[in-house]
Amino acid sequence: MIPVQNIYYMLSYAFRVLNEQGYKEFATEPFANVADLCAAILEKGVSTQIKQGLHHEYITQTDTLTSPRGRIEISESIKTKCISRKQLVCSYDNFSVNSYLNQIIKTTLILLLRADIKECRKKEGRKLLAYFKDVTLLDVHTINWHHQYNRNNQTYHMLISICYLVIKGLLHNNSEGTLQLMDFFDEQHMHQLYERFIREYYRKEFPTLSVGAVQIPWALDCDTQTLLPIMQSDITITDSSTNTVLIIDAKYYEHNTQLHYEKHSIHSNNLYQIFTYVKNKEATLTTETHKVSGVLLYAKTNDAIQPNNVYQMSGNKISVLTLDLNCNFAAIKNQLNQIILDHFDLSK
Repeated sequence: MIPVQNIYYMLSYAFRVLNEQGYKEFATEPFANVADLCAAILEKGVSTQIKQGLHHEYITQTDTLTSPRGRIEISESIKTKCISRKQLVCSYDNFSVNSYLNQIIKTTLILLLRADIKECRKKEGRKLLAYFKDVTLLDVHTINWHHQYNRNNQTYHMLISICYLVIKGLLHNNSEGTLQLMDFFDEQHMHQLYERFIREYYRKEFPTLSVGAVQIPWALDCDTQTLLPIMQSDITITDSSTNTVLIIDAKYYEHNTQLHYEKHSIHSNNLYQIFTYVKNKEATLTTETHKVSGVLLYAKTNDAIQPNNVYQMSGNKISVLTLDLNCNFAAIKNQLNQIILDHFDLSK
């Protein structure tokens, strides 16, 4: 079980805007559950967005008009026989608050009214909904989460990300197809937050190192790459001054080991994957002095057996470690920092 306050810290690294003054109060405020925390963050962000101005976009509308506007739809005008009433069917662009991003926010705010959050949050949510009265609702199961952000709507990036976590964390279909509230978050979406938190933590706390989710090329002896899958690392950390590379694969599972004939072992696919990443990355550095290592970093579970081992494999250091998220955040930072100290010489 991860303390709610640590979820806030994870979110604050994943979305840097949460480190701004207006959100720092959440670091000490007690929250009953994660839904309550997300509701507080979303409502604070939406309130700020309203003061700055809600996003508008041009939306094409088609109406039957007495005074023509925009593009006249001749075939529709004839088909509907509105010409006999001295009207025309016209399509025109309307600069409207009913943008898709605002539709996602309104849908999420209404969903939160059904969640297990404090009454004061629901009261604040109802106040905010007044600003979305001209915004239509979406089907939560068909929302398109892929959006391009630019200077006109970039302030929505964090808000939509929180909406994504809320909707994916709160909704569940039962056998009758009706909506039910479920525990926040499921394993899949917690894994996404866990991975992004670790990557952004290292990016912020160790600015002298290069941190990113890097694609690793295959070390091929031929020219063809047909049908080869992309090797996309979760986190690759590089010190270019020493050609030191650390590849981290973040894993968030209910069980951190596999059980076969009552014997625990590391998940085979995970170990094969990190070993493949390390060896193929090393192949790109063969002409230089270098060091490439790998870490499988599991989130600690309640299981009695937790992996914490270091191996030397074909000349590379491969570690399988467990990150304890059920402690104060200073202790979490110490665990993450130690991984860097074990692999990089930062004294230079």
